Amino acid sequence: MKIIVTGATGTAGSELIRQAINDPEIELVTAIARNVIGFKHPKLREIQHTDFRDYSSLHAEFKNHDAVFWCLGISQSQVSTKKYEEITYSFTIAAANAMLTSNPSSSFLFLSGAGADTSEKSKTTFARIKGKTENALKSITSLKLYILRPAGIKPVNKNPKLPLLYKLFLPLFPLLEILAPSFVIPSDVLGRAMLKIVKNATDKILFENPELKMLGKE
Repeated sequence: MKIIVTGATGTAGSELIRQAINDPEIELVTAIARNVIGFKHPKLREIQHTDFRDYSSLHAEFKNHDAVFWCLGISQSQVSTKKYEEITYSFTIAAANAMLTSNPSSSFLFLSGAGADTSEKSKTTFARIKGKTENALKSITSLKLYILRPAGIKPVNKNPKLPLLYKLFLPLFPLLEILAPSFVIPSDVLGRAMLKIVKNATDKILFENPELKMLGKE
């Protein structure tokens, strides 16, 4: 299987790449990113791409891969609401449509988040826009879609490119694992769950945090 990963420098995307490289069923991992991700492996290739609303130059890549893992994202605290919607919603929908046009048989996995509100009425930007994106993806006819809603993703490997706010939150994970263990999911467990979902080609679309933990630990 050949896969595309976006958000390759983030907690989920970077760990997904590590897990995919160690998976004998994954032949090739193509990371699409604005900047060099700083990680080398024979199974990994990088493509620098700057306009995430236009994928015309990536037609051949979408055509020759079996799945796209959309892990690109940003914290709502780092950007304006308008920018957050562009990154979370507009970039994602444009990519899903481009992938479907190039390769209708491929899968699109969207990394959403716990609390995503598909009523689109939440006052929280994250919940409202994630829910809006989920709804739009589900409305794309013939898209082979998987939506994942992890909760608190605990990094198991050091990542110097993490946002400052996330780094400040890291010391709280041991406490959260004691007080709210169902809320926390280690990044390697999430990575394995993502791969398993796509490889098994299940008919199920939506996966919440408890099920992701179960899948990633099996």
